[in-house]
Amino acid sequence: MTGRLERIWIKRARRGPMDPVEQAMLVVDEGLVGNANRGGRRQVTVLDAEAWERVAAELDVDVDPAARRANLLVRGVDLAATRGRYLRIGRGLIEIGGETRPCNRMDEACPGLQDALHPEWRGGVYGIVTVGGEIEVGDEVELLV
Repeated sequence: MTGRLERIWIKRARRGPMDPVEQAMLVVDEGLVGNANRGGRRQVTVLDAEAWERVAAELDVDVDPAARRANLLVRGVDLAATRGRYLRIGRGLIEIGGETRPCNRMDEACPGLQDALHPEWRGGVYGIVTVGGEIEVGDEVELLV
C-alpha cells in the first residue's frame, strides 16, 4: 500500500503551536529535529488524511488536521491496526508502536472530535524512527509488513 506525505508539523513546545514545514529531518531513536516530543516510544505521530476527512464529514465540520496535533499527515495508507508494522516515508522508516489515542484537547478544537476519533484508529499512530533521513511534503509513503 503506497501513498503520499501531505503535511509535516513540528511542535516546538509541549502544548505549543504546530508549525507547518515543507521538510524535516528524522533522527533514529529520537524523532523529528526541533519537535518537543523526542525520544521514548512516541517519537513521531502520523495521521491518516482519509480517516480525518471521514471524521470531519461525520461531525459536519471543517477542522484543520493540524488540530489533531500529529507530526505527519499521510494519504493513501490505512493506518488502522498497524502496530508492529513499518511506515517508509521518503528515506525514513518508522516502526509503528500503536494507536495515538485522542485526548480532551480534541474537543477544544471541535466539540465531539475526541469521541469521533476513537473508532478504527482514526486518531492516528505513533512510532519510533528506525531509519533516519530528510522527509518532505510529497514524498512517497509505503506501509510495509
